[in-house]
Formats: sequence, C-alpha cells, structure tokens
Amino acid sequence: MPPAASSADAPPSSTPAPSTTKPPRPRYPLGLDALVSPARSLLAAGRRSPVTTLVCFIALLALIMYGEDARTVAELSIDDYLYPDADVYNVSGLPPIALPPPTCNLARGRWLFDNVTTPLYREHECTFLTKQVTCLENGRPDDTWQYWKWQPNDCSLPTFDARRFMERMRGKRMMFVGDSLNRNQWESMVCMVQGVLSKGRKKVIKRGSLTIFHAKEYRATLEFYWAPFLVESNSDNPRIHSIDHRIIRPERIEGHAKYWRGVDYLIFNTYIWWMNTADMKVRRPDSRYWSEHDEVPRIDAYGRVLKTWSDWLEENIDPARTSVFFMTISPLHISPDKWGNPSAIKCFNETLPVLNYTEPFDLNHDMRMYDLVASTSRSMKKVPVTLIDITRMSDYRKDAHTSVYTIRRDRLLTPKQRADPEKFADCIHWCLPGVPDVWNTVLFTRIFSKSSPPPLPSLPPQ
Repeated sequence: MPPAASSADAPPSSTPAPSTTKPPRPRYPLGLDALVSPARSLLAAGRRSPVTTLVCFIALLALIMYGEDARTVAELSIDDYLYPDADVYNVSGLPPIALPPPTCNLARGRWLFDNVTTPLYREHECTFLTKQVTCLENGRPDDTWQYWKWQPNDCSLPTFDARRFMERMRGKRMMFVGDSLNRNQWESMVCMVQGVLSKGRKKVIKRGSLTIFHAKEYRATLEFYWAPFLVESNSDNPRIHSIDHRIIRPERIEGHAKYWRGVDYLIFNTYIWWMNTADMKVRRPDSRYWSEHDEVPRIDAYGRVLKTWSDWLEENIDPARTSVFFMTISPLHISPDKWGNPSAIKCFNETLPVLNYTEPFDLNHDMRMYDLVASTSRSMKKVPVTLIDITRMSDYRKDAHTSVYTIRRDRLLTPKQRADPEKFADCIHWCLPGVPDVWNTVLFTRIFSKSSPPPLPSLPPQ
C-alpha cells in the first residue's frame, strides 16, 4: 500500500530549478514572539565571534531551564542557525490539481471500497497519533474501515498532495479550534503531512489549551486549540473537563480568541458537547461564580454563542490574510436500529459502512444547529466563512469509530470493559487512518479552490 508521501514524488529534472528566495519567517503563537527575537539576536551575534558564541550557548541553556516554551523557541532558533529550509517544491512543472467545479456538492455521494489509494498513511508510520485513535495497536481485529474513499455524485475529490499542501503552508499557521473531534481531525492532518517532512525536523509541543505541531523546515505550524463551546466555559481545562454540569458564558470569548489572532487558516467546530441536555446552563453576565446561572434552551444558547463568535471574527480578522472554515456535525452512532441492525450494541462490531440507502440517513442530529451555523456564516459581511459539510458522508460510517479499541481516562480499556460495549464503546471519535482524512481532503480542496486561477478556455480545434 503506498504511503501518504506517494503523491509527493519529486518533480522531473526538466522542471525549472527551485527558487532560492528565502521564505518569510513564521508568525509564532501568542507569547513566543518576545522570546524568538532575542534568541535570534544572540545567534546572529554568535556568528561574528567565538567568544560571543559561547555566551550565546550559555544564554540558550538558560532559556532551556525555563520550560517547554523556551525549549521550543531555542530549538526553532537553532534550526534557523544550523539548518536550511526545505527546498521549494516546484509545482510549476506538475499537472494542476484536478479541482472540482464550484457547483459540485462534495457533501453528496457514496463510499467506495479502495485498497489501492487508501489509506493515505499507515497507523504505525505516524508516531504523533495518540492512544485514543490507534485502533489497530489497541487490538481491533479488522482493518477494513481504512479502505474507503468518498466519491461525490457529480465530480471527484482530488488526491491529497502533502508536498503541495506544505508549500501552501510555508511560513504559515493552521489552527483547529473546538472539541476532541477537531483534535481528531488535527491528528489526521498531522499524519497526512508528516511523511514528507525530514526526520528530526517535526515536533509536537503542548502548552495548556494549545497543541502545536512544528514543521520546522517549512517554518509552519499545525495547531489545535481546545475550546469545546468556542466561548468561555467551566470545561476549558483540556485535561480536566469531565464535568457533570457544564456551564458556558455565551458573551465571553476573548480568553480563547486572543490565541486565534494572526493565524492563516482557522478551522472551527462545536456540536457534540451541546447534546447532553435539551437546555444549557448559562452563567449570568455579572455573576461572580459559576453557580450563578440560568437554564436556556439549547438552540437559543447556541445562537448567542455563534453571534459572539461571528462578531469577534468580523472585528478582529483580516480576510485578506486569514481563511475561516467551520466543520459541520460529526455523527454519533449509538442507534443501530437506524441502519437496520436492531440487535447490535451501538457501533460495536460494525465493520462496513451503510451502503444501501436511497434517502437521507436519520441519526437524530439537531439540524437546527446545522442550519444556524449555515445562516450565521451567510450573514457575515466582512469575513467569509466556508462550511465544510461532513455530516451526511460521516453518517454512513458506522464502522469507523474507535468503539472499545480506545482509552478511557488515559488508560486502555480493560478486557472487562471491552466486554461491556453498551457502557464503554466510543461511537463519537474515529480510528485513524480513517474518516477525518476525507474531511481534510475536502478542506485541502476548498483551500486550493479559494485561490486557484480559473481554468484556461479550451483552444479551438485546428
């Protein structure tokens, strides 16, 4: 099976030589800029004098003692000093990406078995995957869920090209913002690109709610920011959020949003955390404690959150610099009677997608929330928001969840827990490689479609 990097072979030798133009310096996450400049200054001075070099080394050693943030800055600055950037991947000599026409609905189609071009990478090849999603390593006996591609009804998705994608990302930041399903998608994206990056030039750093994958030779980052409701809540600790009574502050977002400034590609989601109850607990605006809250209908609270989110984007995002995307509903497969298997237990032991269907598949989504995201996005005047509609395509993939081959409270499920899928099967998150790879291929398609020139007109016959 060809790995993900197979679509990224070097261009023919007849193509023009790679550009030697130095790519722009990256815009580092909030709080790092103040450390990067001094480190670079020290290294620049070190080039001029052996004595200064020693001083630089001591200074960088001192930086290392101040924790992970400083170590990251030191490493990236040393890379600036010692190592060249990746050669520019010259795409001018390659065929253009076969992008679908803008009128094609990528969300409507079918799943086709494909053990030739999928999966895009192998689980054991991506060391950045977490135990939550490594289903094979965790003991899943089948692997068929990996061998399906999405085929839209009226067009085709292009093949994900990791090198072209990284060229587009050179010197830039991409950030997934939201809940653990967006983290699931972020892990997928990291695995889809890491195969074309040099060994030792890629690293994941965790800083509170922010997890950053550094592609050092491209001076690019793929980031995930934990904000399950987008606005501030009592569940914002990425390690401690198993809270029975989740409370949100619909008009408060800056505590999260300050980390989104300066990002080139923002990908948002929020849905599954809203589905525990019909009403949401909303903290009163002038309250001092989380206990001072009201019960608000879910759709009303969701509307207030989306207004806060959209207002912040309109006031703080430069659309000439930042592209904004919103992922639609990722389904929960806990009702096997919906796909004609009433004797089953949630998604446990499902090994095939739903294939025989003639009408929309009903998994009891709150489509009011889907519609509200769509209408909010359409109403924005300054900042365009592109919806990545993953809902129906994912509805059919009852087979692709982590089920009992995952972790709970940072530990693999025990044999006793695996024997109780009614209680322990995870039918929310997805095994990787898997469905989120398709989501990212759609995202890749939309990113390249937004800035690709229109096709040249056909030449008249000779």
